[in-house]
Amino acid sequence: MESPLLVPSMLAADHTRLAEDIAAIERLGIKWLHIDIMDGHFVPNLSFGPQTVADLRPKSKLFFDLHLMLENSQEYIEAFISAGADQVSIHVEPSYDIGATIERVRSLGAKPGIVLNPRTDASHILPFLPSVDIVLAMTVQPGFGGQSFDDSVLEKTKQIDAYRSEHSLNFRLEVDGGINLDTARKCRNHGVDTFVAGSAFFKSDDQTKFLREIESMP
Repeated sequence: MESPLLVPSMLAADHTRLAEDIAAIERLGIKWLHIDIMDGHFVPNLSFGPQTVADLRPKSKLFFDLHLMLENSQEYIEAFISAGADQVSIHVEPSYDIGATIERVRSLGAKPGIVLNPRTDASHILPFLPSVDIVLAMTVQPGFGGQSFDDSVLEKTKQIDAYRSEHSLNFRLEVDGGINLDTARKCRNHGVDTFVAGSAFFKSDDQTKFLREIESMP
């Protein structure tokens, strides 16, 4: 496994002061920012568009880790990468040419990732694992922040981690949804190295301590 990495989720930040919250994250020494893009169709919520990413890009040196929750991700790849995305992860569930979309992400200079929902079997992403830099296993049903962690996903991350080792692949394994210090430790014990934290991080009384607890996990 890679060293543990904390990735704050912009969805849980104060949307009236995104630039300030992102600057505060950067001052803590955090390297990545997770940005959820939702269309109101694939998931029952709306969030940010390419213009938000473009407006924030000059204000931050953070690695922008975009999670596209869209019915038609393939139509927006270029817009988000042009706006400043460093990594773009797409869902396996909608019906489109996933392999071609992954290749398009890489050809445009960003790192591609694949995402699966809690009820999606890990077998659906296996063909794409040699082609991605990150796998995101959702630990809640995507669409809204503040949901409870789904323990059933742990066996799935363990399976994906075993596949990674067996085939000598080097993608990061990320989780998102209900992540706090307790659930992060459970995930770490099941092969996870990258932890998206929203409410637990932004509402923490001591964000520095939260970061150090994640980074110090064996």
